[in-house]
Amino acid sequence: MKLRKKLIEVALPLEAINKAAAREKAIRHGHPSTLHLWWARRPLAAARAVIFTQMVDDPSAWPDLFPTEKKQAKERERLFKIIEELVLWENTTNERVLEAARNEIWASWRRTCAEHADHPRAKELFDRDKLPAFHDPFAGGGALPLEAQRLGLEAYASDLNPVAVLINKAMIEIPPKFAGRPPVNPEYQSLPEAQKALRQWKGAQGLAEDVRYYGKWMRDEAEKRIGHLYPKVRVTQEMIDGLPGYPETARPDLKPYLGRELTVIAWIWARTVKSPNPAFAHVDVPLASTFMLSTKTGKEAYVQPIIEGDSYRFTVRIGKPKDKEAAENGTKAGGRGASFICVLSHSPISGDYIKAEGKAHRMSARLMAIVAEGDRGRVYISPLIEQEQIARSAEPTWKPDGEIAKRMTGGNCTPYGLETWGDLFTERQLVALNTFSDLVGEARTKIERDAVAAGLPNDPTSLAEGGSGSQAYADALCVFLAFAMDRLAMSGNSLVRWNSVGEKAQHCFGRQALPMLWDFAEVNFLGTATGSLDAAIFYSYDPLISMQQTKPGHALQANATLQSVSKMKIVSTDPPYYDNVGYSDLSDFFFVWQRQSIRKVFPELFSTLAVPKAEELIATPYRHGSKETAERFFLDGMASAMKCIAESSHGGYPVTIYYAFKQSETQQKEGTTNTGWETFLEAVISSGLAITGTWPIHTEMATRQVAMGTNALASSIVLVCRKRPEDAPIATRREFVQALEAELTPALRNLQEGNIAPVDLAQAAIGPGMAVYTRYSKVLDAEGNALTVKQGLALINEKLDAVLAEQEGDFGADTRWALAWFEQSGFAEGDFGVADVLARAKNTAVAGMVEAGILISKAGKVRLLKPEELPPDWSPETDTRPTEWEIVHQLIRALNTGGEVGAAELVAKLGSHADTARELAYRLYVLCERKKRAQEALAYNALVQSWPEIQRLASERETRPAAAQQATMFNE
Repeated sequence: MKLRKKLIEVALPLEAINKAAAREKAIRHGHPSTLHLWWARRPLAAARAVIFTQMVDDPSAWPDLFPTEKKQAKERERLFKIIEELVLWENTTNERVLEAARNEIWASWRRTCAEHADHPRAKELFDRDKLPAFHDPFAGGGALPLEAQRLGLEAYASDLNPVAVLINKAMIEIPPKFAGRPPVNPEYQSLPEAQKALRQWKGAQGLAEDVRYYGKWMRDEAEKRIGHLYPKVRVTQEMIDGLPGYPETARPDLKPYLGRELTVIAWIWARTVKSPNPAFAHVDVPLASTFMLSTKTGKEAYVQPIIEGDSYRFTVRIGKPKDKEAAENGTKAGGRGASFICVLSHSPISGDYIKAEGKAHRMSARLMAIVAEGDRGRVYISPLIEQEQIARSAEPTWKPDGEIAKRMTGGNCTPYGLETWGDLFTERQLVALNTFSDLVGEARTKIERDAVAAGLPNDPTSLAEGGSGSQAYADALCVFLAFAMDRLAMSGNSLVRWNSVGEKAQHCFGRQALPMLWDFAEVNFLGTATGSLDAAIFYSYDPLISMQQTKPGHALQANATLQSVSKMKIVSTDPPYYDNVGYSDLSDFFFVWQRQSIRKVFPELFSTLAVPKAEELIATPYRHGSKETAERFFLDGMASAMKCIAESSHGGYPVTIYYAFKQSETQQKEGTTNTGWETFLEAVISSGLAITGTWPIHTEMATRQVAMGTNALASSIVLVCRKRPEDAPIATRREFVQALEAELTPALRNLQEGNIAPVDLAQAAIGPGMAVYTRYSKVLDAEGNALTVKQGLALINEKLDAVLAEQEGDFGADTRWALAWFEQSGFAEGDFGVADVLARAKNTAVAGMVEAGILISKAGKVRLLKPEELPPDWSPETDTRPTEWEIVHQLIRALNTGGEVGAAELVAKLGSHADTARELAYRLYVLCERKKRAQEALAYNALVQSWPEIQRLASERETRPAAAQQATMFNE
């Protein structure tokens, strides 16, 4: 084949893609990801942009059409404008924008077909009337195949995990199969024909309407069967008066609700164990991590335990607690882990004691509060005996078995006796989930009957067998009804946290684990708030409304290390990240309920008792016996998977692979390395692939629990790979280093100009280095031994540090001194003598830097000024000795106090000095990360990440008339 460079191998409008990807993470309404939870899902904007640029030729690939660099740049800019529109969430279903992108894909394809008209397999490989199909062998949550389908490709998604396969069926297989069909439900069918004729059912809209209808039918049926388990709360005079003898417990706020029945949103429970104090050993005492119910200003509410001899009861108080710390900490003893205090005796309750009680199944729960729906928000009510008795009266007929994995990164509940999936649910939750499971099966029969009545072929061929008649349609709807049940299970278990800020229940997967929870919210499945069946059904049909793709999709179960689905297809994939996420261990949570509700729909998919684990491609030492064995398993398996892709994918296109990692995990004598990243790269290289491009794409939420308050990676690195030529040369270590020195500096400059966040810079810069490394079949050291990937990475990191250090030459003497001092002492005090010697070496003076306003010197000590200590009225126009150091920290001060608008006002005055300051922010971030100064690192990272918006605002300010600027500043 004649290989032509694709756009992704040369250039990307990275800022536009990252902005759209970051914004998309906050979008819920209509987003396909809301169909079903999946861990580490890629943003659709990023997937769409990557696949588009993977298929479209770069202008430099066709010098006959674009003979000069100027013409190539102009054409590239035109393509960038298409991408900038394409990645916007608003254009997800915009046919004009999508068609423009599809036309570019077709134009590149037809040029390729014309060029290969004489190829011996031209009919097979280069059919100008048919695009190659797409395949993702690690399909997971389905973002990549969905976006390939949206761009006009027939999409194939495969995964070993049956839960992932089911998600992909719902995303890419079912909607096109039933596209354009009207609903079959009796409500729609009973409408007059003239009224039906007025409505066009695009894409999966008819399917969505049926999910809504039959979901409502399920809810109504559930109300009849288990409504008695979800009673309302009647507000009585006794509640308003408070507890006898405790006037402070009076609740005048409940007066407007006297005599009314309020719908319960959630019941708040605290786990209990017998007191370890012998005098109170007969009492179940609470393990409450907090007593706060609402921390909203002006709407504070909390639980107060009232001690009465050898017993206690809970009452709800409104307003700020007198002892705020006690209310916030509940019965926690302080510190991390399971350490509590007995409310009766104040005796410590150790974690070991709690574990022993949990293992012996002596852990119980007690109702702490009831959250009801008021006229203008939540109403918090003290626990009622009858409400607790109703909850305990539930008697489930079945509960899921199967063991929860004993080891999970991020926390685990199994040491405390919650060892099987059934243990995670209260008795009432189990009864409700069993009822919903039965109703999914009953709905299937009802839907098939209604489908025949609506005119669908009376075909008993199932969806799994490829059918498209009445039975297959009923099967399809049951998938989405089962997804609603999965959402109920996720929001309706005893690991659900009550969010006192948002005043709502939060599902159990706040992180990729199942950590223990001591006080939990049991939501009302038959209510209307978060966690209800109404909400679950909404999220099952809402994303379908905007799914308009018509190209066929195929989702199948396959092991990525053995699959042949990639043959002659375009491949983009997001493989597992070493040992970061235990997908199969987590997926069992859903699998046990899916198996119960829709096993008859997909008997082969649910033929096992649990999700397959032995072949799952992650490095888990507990599964493989040791860390070394686990690493070898991951390396061999990933190499096999990559080899399948390298040998069978369509040679006319590069392969794109997403990989998220934290590169600076370990410091070894060879340099900074990371086991997961290193092992993954080794697998890619050993498969015969060479890296031709790398791009950092923002794919992670800054607000996700694992990232809050940390320097967690915000990006995935997208590797662009081609099959390495069989005649790739061998290089010496010296030649490799020389190539690194020549190529890493401009590559780093390009990354910085693309405004990559400092937190991602070191990781992203690995890409150009590995592109050099993989260019050769081998890199040999002085003794003739092949340089390992670990050694290659260490050299790349070494050169990266050198390049960053070289950038210091752009800074003035004062700033170079400040950098050296900051690396040594941060913002802490140091000896004047040491500072003076360093100043002489940097050709400056301590007194001059004090005059410059970056340093304090007194009593034989010197200290750099912190951003908040700098004068707020500083101006570069009046500063007689401006420094890059002061500019950066003045910008941080302005950003912290006045936001991006405040920083922009300063940038507008700085002119060309602003860009130099941004370079310094990169360097300072690297220093802070190396010294583990997280707080300062976050400040430098935030400045660079805000830079595009700061520049935009500064540019607007410069172009506005002076009077308009003053008016705007006054308004702001």
